[in-house]
Amino acid sequence: MQMQKLMTSHTGSFPRPKWLGETRRSSITFTLSGEALQEGLDDAVVMALREQSELGIDIVTDGELRRTSFIFHVAGVWDGINANDLAPKTIFRNRAATHLVPRITGKIKRRGPSPAVADTLFAKRHTDKPVKMQVPGPMTVIDSSLNEAYDNEADCAMDIAAALNAELRDLQAAGCDMIQIDEPAMTRYHDKTRDYGAAALDRCIEGITVPTIVHLCYGYPGGDARQYQYEYAGLLPTLTETKIGGFTVEFGRSPFDPSVLKLCGDRIVLFGCVDPGDTPVEEPQAIASRVRGALTVLDPHQVVLTPDCGLVTISRPLAHAKLAAMVKAAEMLRADFK
Repeated sequence: MQMQKLMTSHTGSFPRPKWLGETRRSSITFTLSGEALQEGLDDAVVMALREQSELGIDIVTDGELRRTSFIFHVAGVWDGINANDLAPKTIFRNRAATHLVPRITGKIKRRGPSPAVADTLFAKRHTDKPVKMQVPGPMTVIDSSLNEAYDNEADCAMDIAAALNAELRDLQAAGCDMIQIDEPAMTRYHDKTRDYGAAALDRCIEGITVPTIVHLCYGYPGGDARQYQYEYAGLLPTLTETKIGGFTVEFGRSPFDPSVLKLCGDRIVLFGCVDPGDTPVEEPQAIASRVRGALTVLDPHQVVLTPDCGLVTISRPLAHAKLAAMVKAAEMLRADFK
């Protein structure tokens, strides 16, 4: 995919229509079932692709509308992962919440393509726009599972990375134009990123030639406590030693100074410039001003405007309005950088 000046995209998830199901912060309940659900999912994805195109989004996704979990839509079909018999675990550093999570019960190995490969093929049949697909990263799979099988997290991460590498190769063969590896765990565990996460990231992308992006998420549009005490300055130097093609970063509602992005060098930066939560729509001028801060240290051809995190927890009208404001900001900025 040829990168153009100041393109637009979004992190991955898109609001589901209410007739399809009810989305909460950590769960989705589909209204339909059986063949009706499959038909409804197909229709909803086609609609989401069309809506993104009409809004002026340059790099689209399938909206992750088929996913009940952004992690286990992919990882849940591997050997060694039990995504049915859940167990309690306290996850995310500096949070006291305990969640029921899948269990790692044996050596992790990919049996075959996850549903994300078919999702990609379907999206490519229904849009002429470049398609970005998202997969969970090794550290985040570990952080969101209860490990009952591995004595060493690094060994677990490398087995996950091998499984993901096979998945990414199939996504690439399916025509995926950009691949995003979601790694919110990296933003909180800089020590683990240095110890094994960066090496696992490189293993994920062996042989991959389409642009690869790692999503360094603080996110949580559903209202969970933000964790900005772990700053990008402590993470980017480690990741720029890898072969990853770029970064998805959050500046729409964070307190960070975008000058830290000079650490990204010439890599692609999906620059989060819009709050993805249930907050008022910002004026395009305000969004453009935020992006100009990044453009003091980055070239316009490497910057893609995006909301900070997924849009799945807000209403469709609000998501459309926020993306429309972002697209307008991109148009204003392109005029500045002719």
